[in-house]
Amino acid sequence: MNALESGMSDIEAAAPEAPRDCQLCPRLVAYRRENQAAHPDWYNGPVPSFGDEKARLLIVGLAPGVQGANRTGRPFTGDYAGDLLYSTLIEFGFAKGEFKARPDDGLTLHDAMISNAVRCVPPQNKPTPLEAKTCLRFFSARLAALPKLAAILALGRIAHDSVLTAHEAKRSRFPFAHQASHDIGNGLRLFDSYHCSRYNTNTRRLTPEMFHAVFRDIRAYLDQR
Repeated sequence: MNALESGMSDIEAAAPEAPRDCQLCPRLVAYRRENQAAHPDWYNGPVPSFGDEKARLLIVGLAPGVQGANRTGRPFTGDYAGDLLYSTLIEFGFAKGEFKARPDDGLTLHDAMISNAVRCVPPQNKPTPLEAKTCLRFFSARLAALPKLAAILALGRIAHDSVLTAHEAKRSRFPFAHQASHDIGNGLRLFDSYHCSRYNTNTRRLTPEMFHAVFRDIRAYLDQR
């Protein structure tokens, strides 16, 4: 029995989204307060998931970017990573509308949802292992709350590992690699991609063509179900 079904008290008690004033991770709370003081007009809180509550695809990032989702309050909105992600979602039929990098742009997701393994922005974009473990209660609850979930796209190794931890799957059985896919049980297939960060695209570790190849695999998988 995995963490989604195990009856662990912290997961049972958790909602799919962290409370606006979550206090569980002292370092992240302190960083949030620093940002609130410097930028009181920013969102500055645990960023909720965005998308279709009946989604078959869940896209999982690492954590909000300080000037991206932490500022706007919507995952992958306000920084370069969102430009590539949302344009790709539109191209492959998982989003409709025009992405304008703000939460009131009217963009909607269809058959897809976006979330983060860690809901609060971490300093230097690097959550600690303990912070990822602590936030797992919300991530596991989010997974459990998607009744039609069939595919998960992990953007980067930490997101990949969080998915495996939520399902109590051994990492050695499901190694992370760009464009890899894994059947992880419960009718779920995990797809991997390098994170669509500006650093990865500037260094050509991830190109738009490589990113699109992952989405072609996901679209083909869902279309044949």
